[in-house]
Amino acid sequence: MPLRGRKRKGYVRKEESAEEVEDEEEERQEEGERPRAGNEIGAKAKDDAIFAAGCFHDLGLAPALSDHIHAKLSFSAPTLIQKSAIPLILSGRDVLVNADTGTGKTMVYLAPIINALQSYEPRVTRSDGTLALVLVPTRELCLQVCAVAEQVVHRFHWLVPGCVMGGENRSKEKARLRKGITILVATPGRLLDHLKNTASFRHDRLRWLVFDEADRLLDLGFEKDIESILEVLGSRDDNNRKRQHVLLSATLNERVEQLAALSLVKPATVGLEEAKQVEMASSRKVGNGSAGTQVEFHKNERNMGDAGPSDGYTEYRIPSQLVQSFLKVPCSLRLVALLGLLQQKSQGNSSCKLVVFFSTCDAVDFHYTVVNEFRWSPTPWKDGGGKDERMLLGCEAFRLHGSMAQKDRTEAYNQFGKASSAILLCTDVAARGLDFQNVSGIVQYEPPGDAAEYVHRVGRTARLGQKGEAILFLQPSEAEYMEELKKHGVSLQELSLPQLLDGLQDRRGKRDDSFLAVEMHPLAGLMQKALEAFVAAKPDARLLAVDSFRSYVRAYAAHRGELKSIFQVRKLHLGHVAKSFGLRDAPSLFGKSVNKQSLKKEKERNVKKRQRKKMRPTPGATAD
Repeated sequence: MPLRGRKRKGYVRKEESAEEVEDEEEERQEEGERPRAGNEIGAKAKDDAIFAAGCFHDLGLAPALSDHIHAKLSFSAPTLIQKSAIPLILSGRDVLVNADTGTGKTMVYLAPIINALQSYEPRVTRSDGTLALVLVPTRELCLQVCAVAEQVVHRFHWLVPGCVMGGENRSKEKARLRKGITILVATPGRLLDHLKNTASFRHDRLRWLVFDEADRLLDLGFEKDIESILEVLGSRDDNNRKRQHVLLSATLNERVEQLAALSLVKPATVGLEEAKQVEMASSRKVGNGSAGTQVEFHKNERNMGDAGPSDGYTEYRIPSQLVQSFLKVPCSLRLVALLGLLQQKSQGNSSCKLVVFFSTCDAVDFHYTVVNEFRWSPTPWKDGGGKDERMLLGCEAFRLHGSMAQKDRTEAYNQFGKASSAILLCTDVAARGLDFQNVSGIVQYEPPGDAAEYVHRVGRTARLGQKGEAILFLQPSEAEYMEELKKHGVSLQELSLPQLLDGLQDRRGKRDDSFLAVEMHPLAGLMQKALEAFVAAKPDARLLAVDSFRSYVRAYAAHRGELKSIFQVRKLHLGHVAKSFGLRDAPSLFGKSVNKQSLKKEKERNVKKRQRKKMRPTPGATAD
C-alpha cells in the first residue's frame, strides 16, 4: 500500500506497464523526437538532457571502439558529461570533471584511454608494463571499474586490465604485475606498497593517471599516500611524452581543489560554473604538478559569513527524477518502522532493489540477522496467529561493510549486483561510485555524519535518467537536519508513519484508529514485543544487539561541526534506543573488554599502593 493517500506530483507508480512505456516511446518518435537511450526509458521528459544526441564516434573515438560500445555495452548515446569531457581527454590536456552521480563518469576516462592504447603501433604488449593508472577509494569500486574496463577492451584482446587492492593476496598481485597490466585500477595504500616494494612492477611508461571519486579519496585519509605516489612516479615528462592527469569528483571542496592544484597543470574543467573556474584558477599555485611538490591538505571549514548565491553553502546536484522523502519516527519505533517499510517494498514486488545505509558495522550485522531470521504473522491479533508466521521480506538480503573478509565483501557485491530483487544492508563503504543495476530505492536508516554524504548515498539510485526513491529516517529531535539539507537546496516530503504501520497487518483485518499517539499503534506494539522476544531467545542476536546499541551511541556522539547541535547524545533516551535494537532494557555503555581493562588498571593501582606502603619506614624504627 502507498505511504501517502494522494499521488505525489511528478511521481510515476511502479505498476506502470511496459505497454504504457512503449506507447510513450512511439508517441515521441511520431513527434519527431529522438528515441531515448536504453537506460533512459522511464525517466521524465525534463531529464532527457542527461543524454546527448549522436554517438560515441562523433566524440572522436575510433569506429571500432565506438561500435563496440554501442553494440556490446548497450550504450545508445553518450551522456552530456561524456560528450563534454571525452574530446578534452583525447586532446591530451589535464581535465577536472565535476558531475552528478550516475552520469557515466567511468566511461569518461576509460573510453579515451583505451582509444589511444588500441591505436599504438606496434601494439602494446604486457612487457610494456602499466600505461594507465586509476586510483579509487574503495575495494568494491576497484572491482567495478576493473570489470567495466574488461568489457570495453574485450575487442582489443592485447590490452590487459587488472586491479590491486587491500585484502587481496599480495603475492598473487605481484605475479600479475610481473606479467604486466596495461590498465591498472588500485586503491592508494596497496598501490603505494607495490610501488615501493615490488621491483618487477614496471610503470616507467605511464601515460595516464586518473583520480576517480577524488573527494572520497581525501575523506578516507589518503592525502599522504597520494603525495607519496606522485613523488614515486616522478617527473611527468619522459622523452617528450607527457603524462596526462584526470581528476573526477561529484562534489568539490577546498581539499579537492588542493589536490587539483597538486596534480593538474592548466586543466580544462567540465561541469564547473564559470565563477568557480575563475576562483580555482586564481588559487592555483605556481609549479603545480611537478614531482615532489608538497601541498598541505586541510579539512574543509565552511565560512559561515561568506556571501554568495547560497549564503556560503554548496548546492547539491541531485537528479530531478529522484523522489525524496523522510519518515519522522520515534526512537523506540525505529526498528519496527524499518521492517514495515522493507516488508511493504519487497512483498509482491519482483523488481524491488533497495540499499539501506547504517552508520556502523555492528548495526549492519544486527539488522542482517533480524531480516533473515525474524518471523512475523500477518494476523498477530488472532489466537494461534503464531502458526502463520513467515519471513518479512519477499526477496533476499545481503550485507556489506568494511569489517567483513574481502572474500565475503566481493561475494555480496557480486550477488547483489546480479539480483533482480534484493536488499543490501551496508555502511558508507557502498556510498561512492558503485553502479548497481536497477536500484529502485535508497533508505538512510541513520542520517550521514556529513550532510554532503547525503548526495552520494542517494546517488546509488536514479542513475542515467532512471526513476528512483530515497527515504530518510529521522527522530523528532533531529528535525533540524531538514533545515541543514535545505541550505543545500535539498527538499524532502514527509511520509505518513501510521499508514506505514497499518501495512503490518492483513488488510482484511479490522483496523483500530483509536490510538492517541503513534507510539500506541497496536500493531507496532505487537511487533515490538515479538522482536524483543526474538532477541532475548537468541544469545547471538542479543550479543549483536548490545554491540549495535553501544556503537550507535558512540557514533551519535561523534557528530561534529554544524551537525553536533542537532545530534546531541544527551537528548537520547537510552531506554528507547535499546528498544530500537530489540532490547528490553538499556545495557551498559561499556563492553566486557572495557570492564576488563578497568579491573586490570585498578589491580595495578592496588599493587603500587602496597609497594609504597612497604617502602615507608616503620614508626619508631632507628637506623643501624
